[in-house]
Amino acid sequence: MDPLLLIPGPSPVVPRVTGALARPTVSHASAELAADLLSALDNLKKTVFTAGGEPVLFAGSGTLAMEAALLNVTGKHDRVLVVSQGYFGDRMARIAEAFGFACDVLAGPWGSVVRPGELRAALDSRRYEVVAVTHVDTGTGAAAPLREYAEVLKDRGSIWIVDGVCATGGIEERMDDWGIDVILTAAQKCFGAPPGLAVDVFSPRAAAKRRSLPSIRAYYTDLLNWRDGMRDPRKYFSTHAVNEIRAFAEAVRIAVEEGLPERFLRHERTARAVRAGLAVLGLEVFTEREFLAPTLSVVRYPDGVDDAAFRAKYLDAGYAVAGGLAETAGRVFRMGHMGNLTRDQALDAIGTMGEVLKSMGRPVDPAEAVAAAAAAFKE
Repeated sequence: MDPLLLIPGPSPVVPRVTGALARPTVSHASAELAADLLSALDNLKKTVFTAGGEPVLFAGSGTLAMEAALLNVTGKHDRVLVVSQGYFGDRMARIAEAFGFACDVLAGPWGSVVRPGELRAALDSRRYEVVAVTHVDTGTGAAAPLREYAEVLKDRGSIWIVDGVCATGGIEERMDDWGIDVILTAAQKCFGAPPGLAVDVFSPRAAAKRRSLPSIRAYYTDLLNWRDGMRDPRKYFSTHAVNEIRAFAEAVRIAVEEGLPERFLRHERTARAVRAGLAVLGLEVFTEREFLAPTLSVVRYPDGVDDAAFRAKYLDAGYAVAGGLAETAGRVFRMGHMGNLTRDQALDAIGTMGEVLKSMGRPVDPAEAVAAAAAAFKE
């Protein structure tokens, strides 16, 4: 059997979603595709708590969603502040620089975040037309304090972009209430759909900013080219990723059916349980505890455990985790616990991890780790 994906995305894809993906391909201008696309967009707006936001689905990855978000709201003379919590915040800065935008980076230490006071000081010192924040950095496991950032950004006039690639659909993001102008994400993380769709939701203010710009350095990802087709999918701009959209529509429907407060709470409970099991196995998280994300854990290796050997043995046992990025490579593994991962899958993953560590000479009790994780699920 294929290994269970416990990497930080793609997350496990449930049969309802794979069934939608496997449906016959229909015309990108058909009534069938229009119904699925409109359903996906409507439910997507519910997951980010917006009434007037404009969602767009592009064929592509989270990186394309980042690029689309930035290009649609940044004028040639605008200055961008990237609030980076790690690897993917730095990527947003590289995108800004690639398109020639004036860009400053306000970075937190890896495993921690930029404090709200630091953001306030940066905004007091200089005007920024655009502020981009990573909600959860997939490289470090750190979750930014978005609510506190919202208070800092209130009435500043900056367009606020939130990179929700490892958060949207698994952690609360209240677009209207918090004044977020663009939320970007991807299908394969907390929604549990296959990779293939870049997702952006633009607030009315962000859409107005795009309309105010004479031109942008994009064609395929230009919001103005997609607006009519998102409102009436039978209007052609570019061929939709038909099967991926049908799968994503089912994945977002599952999220809404579960209930968003319940889904967010389940992610928190699963994270707590996984970390309880990890602790019994003698494994410590890399991320500062105050800012631990509910969607993944970045885990330090104890002395004497080789990264490549551990991940290979765990994969042979049926579970895939990811290695560290950049400065954490070889020092940590990254374990996703997002999307539609079940309690039983999480418990089995902890037990199997204990068996693998035991086979590598670690003095651990897998059953005790599973018991600790199970107890945490009940809290």
